[in-house]
Amino acid sequence: MTVLLSRESLPGLVGTVIGPGEWVEVTQERVNEFANASGDHQWIHVDVERAKAGPFGTTIAHGLLTLSMIAALAQGLTKFDGFKMGVNYGYEKIRFPTPVPVGSRLRVSSKIVSFEPVGAMFQTIVEYTVEREGADKPACVAQMIFRHSV
Repeated sequence: MTVLLSRESLPGLVGTVIGPGEWVEVTQERVNEFANASGDHQWIHVDVERAKAGPFGTTIAHGLLTLSMIAALAQGLTKFDGFKMGVNYGYEKIRFPTPVPVGSRLRVSSKIVSFEPVGAMFQTIVEYTVEREGADKPACVAQMIFRHSV
């Protein structure tokens, strides 16, 4: 079920956790594609043979790949409604408490942290927690700032 985030509903949703979403596997192909797009070809991400002898016994996803996957992981959880437009204004805080070995499955939950007017716009801060299946700590926690016009 998708939760609608509107000017009317958001004040009552502050503090609410939404999700989790569906599990998505992190494949080596996805990691390699991200390496090509970002230019970050560090061996811990792309050299499968060398990574076997590394600290994790396998390749791991880039932290920024995990962060960028939030958009896909959060699909269907929420939808902004009733605003003329909305933009990603940035992030308050981003942490990567545990690595994401290739083959891991991830899913996300979101928490509405705040909703307030900022000039002629509204600002919503949503904290996303990316869970790695079987891990004690999240793979990523990020507070994303959205700005919306009415």
